[in-house]
Parts: sequence; C-alpha cells; structure tokens
Amino acid sequence: MKKNILLIHTGGTISMKMNETGAVLPNEQNPLIGISQKLAEFANITEIEAFNLPSPHITPKEMLELRDLIMKQANNGQVDGIVITHGTDTLEETAYFLELTTQFSFPIVLTGAMRSSNELGADGVYNLVEAVRVACDKNARDKGVIVVMNDEIHHSFNITKTSTSSVNTFQSPQYGPIGLVTKKVVHFHHAPIRRRFVEVHSIQKRVALLKVYAGMEADLIEMLLECHYDGVVLEGLGQGNVPPDVVKGIKELLNAKIPVVAVSRCFNGIAEGVYGYEGGGKSLEELGVIFATGINGQKARLKLLIGLNQVSAPVDMKEYFN
Repeated sequence: MKKNILLIHTGGTISMKMNETGAVLPNEQNPLIGISQKLAEFANITEIEAFNLPSPHITPKEMLELRDLIMKQANNGQVDGIVITHGTDTLEETAYFLELTTQFSFPIVLTGAMRSSNELGADGVYNLVEAVRVACDKNARDKGVIVVMNDEIHHSFNITKTSTSSVNTFQSPQYGPIGLVTKKVVHFHHAPIRRRFVEVHSIQKRVALLKVYAGMEADLIEMLLECHYDGVVLEGLGQGNVPPDVVKGIKELLNAKIPVVAVSRCFNGIAEGVYGYEGGGKSLEELGVIFATGINGQKARLKLLIGLNQVSAPVDMKEYFN
C-alpha cells in the first residue's frame, strides 16, 4: 500500500532558474508545483506551497509558521511522512528548528538543490525523488527530522553546509550520514540516541551569534545589552575559550541575567570547560557560561532562542544544552 506523503515547498534554489545573465532568481511559478504526478509511483502526494522564498529570507518566524502548518496537516488527516523542499543556505537551521519543536513518529525530510531548475546537471528533482523514497521507508520512522541530498541521509542535529557550490555540500562532522540511498534500497546504519522537544507558540525573544577572534574586545558583547538581546551564543576559540578582554562583557551579560552559551568555531570536536586561565573555558564555566555539546553556532542560537520562547516553565539551560 502506498504511503501518504505531504510535500511542502518553501522556495530556494531547487525552485529557481538561471537567466541569460547567469543570475539565479526565483520563478514566479515554482517549477516543482505539480511534480506530484511524477512522484505518484512512490506515494500518494498532497502538495502545498508554504512560501516561495530564497532561504536567506527565511527567519525563525517562517520556521514557526512551517511548524504550525505541519501540526495542522498532521492533525487533519492521515500523514505517513512529510517532505519539505528548501533553500540550502538555511536548510540546516530550519531542519533543526523542526527537530526541537515537533515530536512525530513519522519522518520529516528536508531536501534542496545546489543547481537551479534549468541548469545543466540540475539536482533538484533527483533529490526530491530520493527524499520521498526515504519518507516512505518504514525505517525512517522515529529518526526525527532528517535531510536527504546527494544519495545521503543526515540527521538535523549534525548536518551543516560545508561548500558554497558543491552538490556534496552537506556533511555531518565527526558522525557522518545516518544512512544512504541507492537505486534499489534506503539503508539506515545508525540513529540518534535521544530527542528533545520544546513547546513554542511564538518567537518573541532575540538571540545573537558572535564569532570570537584573536584580539576581540568587550565592546561588541556589551553592545548586546544596549540592543536589548535576550541571549547570546559565542563561537569560541578551540574548546570554547575567549580572549581575556571579552570576559568583562560576558560578566556584564551574566549579571543582567542574560544567558551566554559557548560553542567552538572548530569544525570538529565539542566545546567544554578545560582551560582555567582568564578567558579559558573552565573559568567561563565557573562564571556561569553554558557549554553546548556537539552543535554549531547557528544551531545553538536556535536552541537558545527556542528555549527562551517555550510556553511552559522556564528551561533549565544547563540541563537543556547538555
């Protein structure tokens, strides 16, 4: 029996075309609309266009709208899986947002393209077909929100865009993909240990993300107080260290009850409090800085943002990030 798959379009390169000057631009009509007929051999497709936006135009507000659309559609009828087409620049952020704010057993699969619809070697339709195949696979259940591109299946927790233009752009540092898609089978070889759900109804708080660099001073950190941010994530050096001048600004934020979360700007490894010198991770931890384990800066920012906007009792941030 065919599965019932909800296909949601949000825009991005997968729905764009290249003009005669070489500029890639959105189509007035998304060329993927109506492709459900081609996907009919795999599943019963219900097709919806949520947005038609380049992914740099998508904010947590649109991510929440997408979450709400998924909740409504899942409650209104039989859904065996959801596939979302999305621009690649912020795809990992939307995927992780949905991972934290949904708790379905059926798979939610995001996919996109690195080449627009009329370019030579366009990869959009190919990736979409593979995403639908994965969404139909019984082993995709209870895996959380996943991303399917270029014959690989990645979990939203780990995946990140690593190349500006390669079709093999999405990688999961340290962990690798959780599965593969071949011409014959969908093959999962590992799965996430646990999932975390946070209930949010709106996004009101503001969270900044700053990359730490050699010689960084406190004024950029202090500026966040004047701009009324509610939290900040710092992409620290090495295992989460900062230059000593930055410590003053961190103390001011913490004294104002503004959470400060540290990740590493390194591609591999995790941030943790090890070094005890001024600005070292151990000294920051003792001040009250929270270390996020195993996620990059943009995902830590979303996690903090969602935690600050949850509707029930305040989140225990240290427990939440560990």
